[in-house]
Order: sequence, then C-alpha cells, then structure tokens
Amino acid sequence: MVNVASFLALSAQRHPDRCAVRFADRRLSYAQLREQASRFGSALLGRGLRRGDRVALLLPNCPQYLVALFGAWYAGLVAVPVNAKLAGPEVEVILGDSGARALVYATATAKAVGGLDLGGLVTVEVDARSPGPDAFDRLLAEGRPDLEPAAVDGDDLAWLFYTSGTTGRPKGAQLTHRNLNVMTWALLADVCDFRPDDVVLHVAPLSHGSGLYSLGAVARGAEHLIYDGASFDPPAVLDLIERERVTVIAFLAPTMIVMLLGADSKADTSSLRCAVYGGAPIHVEHARRMLDRFGPVFVQIYGQGESPMTITYLSHARMPDVPLNSAGVPHPGVEVRVVDGDDRPLPPGQAGEVCVRGDVVMRGYWNNPAATERALRGGWLHTGDIGHFDEQGNLFLLDRSNDVIISGGSNIYPREVEEVLLRHPAVAEVVVFGVPDPLWGENVVAAVVPAVTPPPPEQELVEFSRAHIASFKKPKKIVYVDALPKNAYGKVLRREARRLAAA
Repeated sequence: MVNVASFLALSAQRHPDRCAVRFADRRLSYAQLREQASRFGSALLGRGLRRGDRVALLLPNCPQYLVALFGAWYAGLVAVPVNAKLAGPEVEVILGDSGARALVYATATAKAVGGLDLGGLVTVEVDARSPGPDAFDRLLAEGRPDLEPAAVDGDDLAWLFYTSGTTGRPKGAQLTHRNLNVMTWALLADVCDFRPDDVVLHVAPLSHGSGLYSLGAVARGAEHLIYDGASFDPPAVLDLIERERVTVIAFLAPTMIVMLLGADSKADTSSLRCAVYGGAPIHVEHARRMLDRFGPVFVQIYGQGESPMTITYLSHARMPDVPLNSAGVPHPGVEVRVVDGDDRPLPPGQAGEVCVRGDVVMRGYWNNPAATERALRGGWLHTGDIGHFDEQGNLFLLDRSNDVIISGGSNIYPREVEEVLLRHPAVAEVVVFGVPDPLWGENVVAAVVPAVTPPPPEQELVEFSRAHIASFKKPKKIVYVDALPKNAYGKVLRREARRLAAA
C-alpha cells in the first residue's frame, strides 16, 4: 500500500512549478511544498522521533499545516490533528492519550498550551503571518530536502483522528494509510474529480474534513487556496470565490451554507463546479435555496471520523431525482446496512442502526480495546446513527442513537459539558441537550438544578464553561429547574428535559 505522502511526491515530479498552496501573499509551488515536507519530516527524525511516533498539529488553517501533515507521513510518523479551538485541558487530554512526541502549534493557539507540561515533547511554534523566519522555518533548515516517502504497510497508522463518545472522553480513531488511500479513491471517483487547473478553497478546518480532502487535491496537482480571514465571513468568502475564480470548495458544514445564503452579496460564483458539504444534516429548504443560488455544484457526503468522509454520497447529478433529505448511496467497495438491536439486517423502509464495513473503516480506537470491540463488533462499524434505506438504495438518516449535539457542523457531547458545569459549586444536577436552531443546526442548552438560592446569573455558568472547554461547546442557554426528569432506575431522561426546558 502506498504511503499517502507519495501523492505529493508524484505531483511535485509532474507539476514542480505549479502553485500548490496560496495563503494571503504567501505561495508555495509543488516543488517547494515537497521540499519543505521532506525537511520537516527529516528534521523531526533528527530530533529523535522514530517511525510510528505521533506528531500533534494544533494549528489554524495555514500553509504550514499541509507542510507538517505531509512531512509527518514522509518520515513514517503519525499526524494527530487537533482542533485549534480547543481549550488547554482538552488539548492536554489528547496529547496525553496519543503519547505525542512532538507538538506544532501556532502563535494564535499558544494560550491553549501555555499552562501545559510540554517538557517531553519537541515543540515548534508557527507564526503564520510572520514576514521573517520563525521557529518552524528554523526547524525546516535542520532537515534534508531529498527525503523519500517512508515505506509503509497498509495497516500502518497515518492519522489519529480524535472524536468523542457518549462518555465525553476523547477517542482516537486510528486511520491507516490504507484507509486514507481508499478514502481518496472514493473522493476522486464519486465526489470530486480534482484537476490540475482547479483552485480549491479551504474555509473549513484542515484538522477535519477539509484536511482529509486535501489529499485528493494534492494527488491531482490542484491549487490549495487557504482562506485567511480571522473568522468565516460570508461576503468575503463569496468575493474571494469571484476574484480568484474558485472551482472547488473542499468542505462546508451546513451552517456555512446557511450563512452564505444569508449574505448580502451579488458575487459571481459561476466558476464553481464542485462544493462538498457534510458533517451534519441540512434542512431541505436550505438545500433548495443553495441549489437555486449556486446551481447544481453541491455534493453531500456522509461519513464519520471512524470511516473518514466515506460512507454514502449524494452527487449533484442525482440531486434532481432523489429527495434532498437523503444521504445518498454507498460508495463502491463500501458495504452499508441497517440493523436491529440484535444486529440483524433490516429491509428497506425499516429504521435501525447504520453499520459500515470496508477498507475505509478505522483500525480501531487508540489504546481503547473495549471501545473498539463495541464499535467494530461482528466486523462492522456501528455508527450510532439511526436510518433506513428506500427501495432504490438511498440512505435516509433519521436520528442519532446517542445524544450528540451538532452545532455548526461540530460534534458536541453533552456529558462533556455536564462534567464541566458540575464543577461549579452552585450546580447540584445538570443535563445538557441540543435544541433546533435555524443557523447553527442545534444550540447547547443546560437544565440545571441549583445548589444555592438564589442561583447565580446565567452568564456566570456560561463563562465558567468557556474557561474549561472550547467556546463553541459552551451552553447558549441555562434553564433552572427544581428537579430533572428521571425514570424508575434514576436515569435522567434527556428528551424529557428538552421538553421541560421548552415549556
């Protein structure tokens, strides 16, 4: 099985002078991207890392992200992308669980690592906007420009993708070189056939879907245009599409699409030929509006960190003939079935848990055999999503078997938020859940039984949460209640709490 770093090596050989990455006024050709990746990987080997060691990337979108990602693979190392929005304690958990030997972080994320013990790690700070050399450039100067991609087996680990379960404890989905090869083949065959003359816009985090789909663009020698705004600004993004004649948007969350639809802009987006979206369901009305505004350029993908970006897809060619609330059909080579509580396959029209099997499914969870056994029982990935097939083989997702909240395309796990709120002395009991929101998909709400009278101001608990977890996970609303609804066994009824809060 080929090392995915070979995608870059081959494109640099075929298109050495073609622009590979553009960010503000910084450009890298494919030859330069390959050389920097080589230098990065060999420099880390020179600092004592060995094949299979983990390299954590705590970076916002910037050219150095792609250099470090492919550089880790050049050296046979494992990339551990970390959401740049996470708070220090969350970063610490991932660093500890992964056993990372190196950490590349940005000046913008330095606060999150400021209080952590990083004594045993090789650390490199990136200043993405610095006009002069920074620590990252000095690291590159230590490396060799001619490192070849390390020889790997298909089951060798490439990307450790941290997700969370219903316990709120992060779990590292082990994505191998085989997984990423198969994902890329499916992307190029079914989702977007990247071309050397494509301008591929990255507005979503490279630590997630946009980064995964960068592999296909690199393999075909396309140009990566990295949005350099401090935050997602819909009019600015639309103007950028017009000005740079963007042809592909690597990945969008439905929230981003809704924000683009609401933008006061008459920008010409006719250069677009493909825009990939996923990460959360999109409302049918929003889907209709996006097709009216942008034309038949969208492709919906359904996947998980455990089966990266690759379970089913709904292409723009099929959208006129398939209900827009469908998640599409399975990729060739990926088996998808819907099962009952005893893992027996269900016929079309009957709802059950969606299960997946194929070479795109993760190797298992890092250092978590119990969770691996539960998720991969019987040789099938149990997604925790509830859905059904129709007679034509289209998958429809109905609900989630767990209580994950999806806000702005990001997963938020109620237990994680509850654990933080329960640290506050004024909180006796709490249950967290999502409520529908027309822009974000869902908002986080906490029903709290106070431990003191009168209870603290709502904003105090919101700010307390912000200090311990990423800001996007904090509750948008605190509802004080006398008691939480529970069943006969004392288990809190989350859906009842949601109805109680609504009342």
